[in-house]
Amino acid sequence: MKDHVRVEPVALMPTSAGCAVFLGNGEKVIVFYIEPAIGASINAVMSGVKPPRPLTHDLFSQMLDAFGARVEKAVIVKVEGEVFYARLYVVAENEIMERKVIEIDARPSDCLALAVRQEAPVYVREHVWDELRDMSDVLAELKDKADDEV
Repeated sequence: MKDHVRVEPVALMPTSAGCAVFLGNGEKVIVFYIEPAIGASINAVMSGVKPPRPLTHDLFSQMLDAFGARVEKAVIVKVEGEVFYARLYVVAENEIMERKVIEIDARPSDCLALAVRQEAPVYVREHVWDELRDMSDVLAELKDKADDEV
């Protein structure tokens, strides 16, 4: 995907208003903010913690599996002010239909929650990536501050 930058979640940190999600590619880190419950859901999967009952994203992931579908990728497609927009790409192939690719408008937080569950890649469109400020220094400061508090 030549006009996309592949990213990985590098940190999720609680804030007074929710959760900060830091995504990076090894050279640069960006940040956006999500609801605390979704942050906890993503963090649980990344930490290998299995909830006693399925969370909403677990349920959706299990439904995809049951229908012979999977998350192919998640892509952050634009940013307007502080609002990030994303698309979720789902591939379905089962005994009822031939292979079908579905593109769904979704919040980046939901895309990330499903992508980590299904081990799907996450991308940012290159022109969006280039416009966003590198937050590597902010992340390093927050990690140092957290280490000092421990």
